[in-house]
Amino acid sequence: MGQKESVGTPANDRASVQKLRTRRHAQVLIIGGGINGVGTFRDLALQGVDVALVERGDYCQGASGASSHMIHGGIRYLENGEFRLVQESVVERNRLLGIAPHYVKPLQTTIPIFSTFSGVLAAPMRFLTHKQGKHTERGAFLIKVGLSMYDFFSRDGGTVPRHQFRGRKRALAELPRLHPGIKYAATYFDASVHNPERLTLDVLQDGEKAGGADSGMARASNYVSLVSTGATGGTGATEGTGTTVQLRDELTGEVFDFTADVIVNTTGAWVDLTNEAMGAASSFMGGTKGSHIVLDHPELLAACNGREIFFEHTDGRIVLIYPMGDRVLVGTTDVDADMAQDAVCTEAEIDYFFDLIGHVFPGIPVGREQVVYTFSGVRPLPKHDATQPGFVSRDYRIERRAAAGGAVLSLVGGKWTTFRALAEHLSSDVLAELGMVRKVSTAKLAIGGGAGFPDSEDGVQRWIKAHMSAGRDAARVTGLLTRYGTRAEDVIRFLDADPAGAPDRPLHSTRELSTRELEFMAAHEQVGHLVDVLIRRTSLAFRGLVTGELLNEVADTLSGPLGWDAARRAKEISHTQEVLERFHRVQVHSLVA
Repeated sequence: MGQKESVGTPANDRASVQKLRTRRHAQVLIIGGGINGVGTFRDLALQGVDVALVERGDYCQGASGASSHMIHGGIRYLENGEFRLVQESVVERNRLLGIAPHYVKPLQTTIPIFSTFSGVLAAPMRFLTHKQGKHTERGAFLIKVGLSMYDFFSRDGGTVPRHQFRGRKRALAELPRLHPGIKYAATYFDASVHNPERLTLDVLQDGEKAGGADSGMARASNYVSLVSTGATGGTGATEGTGTTVQLRDELTGEVFDFTADVIVNTTGAWVDLTNEAMGAASSFMGGTKGSHIVLDHPELLAACNGREIFFEHTDGRIVLIYPMGDRVLVGTTDVDADMAQDAVCTEAEIDYFFDLIGHVFPGIPVGREQVVYTFSGVRPLPKHDATQPGFVSRDYRIERRAAAGGAVLSLVGGKWTTFRALAEHLSSDVLAELGMVRKVSTAKLAIGGGAGFPDSEDGVQRWIKAHMSAGRDAARVTGLLTRYGTRAEDVIRFLDADPAGAPDRPLHSTRELSTRELEFMAAHEQVGHLVDVLIRRTSLAFRGLVTGELLNEVADTLSGPLGWDAARRAKEISHTQEVLERFHRVQVHSLVA
């Protein structure tokens, strides 16, 4: 459940909403379509539970889509004493490398270090009080201890190498643009997720498939919000017993009633507001805002040499510089969030990012003209009173309350890396409420396009060659495999099977999309708005590649399958421009007459 991006105009009759309206009772209703809600949806569907999910915006639109794109054990959580979380995180990191290899990849990470014993006395106080106090940077000794512990937690089932330390001379030989004043560099491996939005969509579609397309035992819809609980006059009679809620289709304005035996609140930083809408206000959450910028900066990209640079800035905040394809991601801030305000990257935060780049790469200038995209999200952290944001636990807990006709479970906390384990835990609690037992574990179950994904570069090249054709070169197939994993086979069949006889053609504005692929997204990926394609179905906005021509061309292609008339098409373009400018500091002229 993320920031609202709805334009509030009529849309075509969506199949996803129709499934909810047709069967208005489920054993479980999940509110919130971020990765934790979607992961729980998949897990419950695999257990044979009749489960529904609604998300007021698009899937992975909120905090799940505003992450640092890392799948990591959280080495810095050791300082907070969160050993259980670190162990679970490294285990889940290793699992995701195996079950989602199409999106989750090993990530070599280097920590530049400027002192040897600094912070040895301050660290115990941070551990005991969860406060920064007077800042003292962490030196090589502390980092060595932390990485050794990290390796220990990774020892069982680990698939990544152990950490290594380098002295100044060797470190600068490997990364010559680093600050010449460093004393050491420590290198270890975590993992990255280059497209968290598409991984979320894969998890969702696995859940829908597990529920059976015909039976509708697992049904989900984006752009559907919870209005309130109780019989409130929504259209149509509800089915069965349980708690009654009122849902609203955010694209049409239609309101209808729905019942469920158990309601699961996975709306992240909005958990308290969702509970308030259900008539039971809570005060569980105290989220913090994290912002990032994306740079088109070849010099900085080359300086990283394919590694994430992960380090402590001068204020004690742990930050990162992270090469992603031909762009560089820089983050992140950690400040208390005002839920009444939009989460956006500010001028002050951009200045902070430029300063942190200069801290480790002092010879590389960076300017605002190189910022192609910004994004912010509110972390779903527990209320933390006087605890400083950086020390607030990233672990999770589940709060239960009785409701008329059933129960409500609220998820407090959670992080990307542990979504599968968290979903298993939350699902087990739901199963206990229903008097059911677990049938399937997801620990070794491949996710979406990770099933059968080639396990070597030679295998990838063979897959690409096998799926080339007269009208589809290696670059195009590579793009499809990157975007969908092995589910690209379904897309390719769709591209080649136009019943109207119109051939697939690439867009004029980008070679990365074609008319038939956009039609596939419209038919199979619950596209509600034009902006969904540019931000969450592709990485075009993230990489700063949205142009006026692209806006018009994508809107033209989607208008047919989504039933947009000229007025709706124009509103979609205007809405996309507004979202890109308001939330991502991107201005695009639409070329509309």
